[in-house]
Amino acid sequence: MPSVAIVTDSASDLPPDVAARDGIAVVPLSVSFGPESFRTNVDLTTDEFWARMTAPDAPFPTTAAAAPGDFKAAYERAFDAGADAVVCVTVSGDLSGTLKAAQVGAQQLPGRDVRTVDSRTASMGHGMLAQVGARMARDGASADAIAGELEEMKRRVDLYIGLDTLEYLKRGGRISGARAAVGTMLSIKPIITVENGIVENADRVRTRAKARERVLELLTAEPLEQAAILHTTHADVEEFTARFQERSGLPSDAIQVMAVGPSVGPHLGPGCVGGVVIRKA
Repeated sequence: MPSVAIVTDSASDLPPDVAARDGIAVVPLSVSFGPESFRTNVDLTTDEFWARMTAPDAPFPTTAAAAPGDFKAAYERAFDAGADAVVCVTVSGDLSGTLKAAQVGAQQLPGRDVRTVDSRTASMGHGMLAQVGARMARDGASADAIAGELEEMKRRVDLYIGLDTLEYLKRGGRISGARAAVGTMLSIKPIITVENGIVENADRVRTRAKARERVLELLTAEPLEQAAILHTTHADVEEFTARFQERSGLPSDAIQVMAVGPSVGPHLGPGCVGGVVIRKA
């Protein structure tokens, strides 16, 4: 294996087969439906999560960060497999306790070379950063070079997702019931982004079609290196992806299409589509 191992967390939305292909270890966050708790993509697949999430009268799911011991174990496996160093890329430290857990896990291995990178973003925002790190590791880059490149590159990551409904923001306590009711009555479709490590409102438009158009405008406003289209269940992702590719000018092999999984999905709900891009330097 490369001398530098790459670790991330399941909020990256990297599917298990993609992570395995790219040589990235993924530490699972947990998601709970009432008293039942599951480790993302270990005990509960993305398809199973959405089936539960959209079931009638299902309890609203809650998420929790991974434990420091889970990160420590991932680091130990990497060292046991022959790595000399580990670079761990996590979801924004302002969105989750996952970064702190990754750092504490590293502190429990004194004398080992473990670097943590706070992506300041989420979903395939840090998933793509982990993939860049893995490619660099396969090419023989040092931990210093990988961590330094990812720290620079994260400033060029943009995420925009159009939400189909305000209901899940309401359920998660992000907005009031009254505001959600008014937004629903007016067919408001919020577009969210991640700025300075936290979720922000990028825009609000009327109707799904206008929201899709606005998300495309935001994602393709500058020249791009690569992209990942993100969607939740019941989203018209094929048409959106085709329109994105046409506007961005990116080749198809520079665009990944990923379903949002159990670590991020509860905050979005079904019917969402958007993407993450890495802008050209």
